[in-house]
Amino acid sequence: MKKRHQQKLVILSLVLFIGLNFPIVLLADSSRLILGMPATLVYLLLLWLFGSIMSLIIMKKYYE
Repeated sequence: MKKRHQQKLVILSLVLFIGLNFPIVLLADSSRLILGMPATLVYLLLLWLFGSIMSLIIMKKYYE
């Protein structure tokens, strides 16, 4: 794996680690409902989706 792909994956891991940190998750904590789901759940699902898509893009570029 090229060094730049490793660096991108490390940065992505750090961003996800910070985004899933408990104090950051509490910022999204509210009694609001978004599409019938609590805001915290929507935040976690969108963060997970973001991480999955970004890692897919990075790995696809690696295998080209």
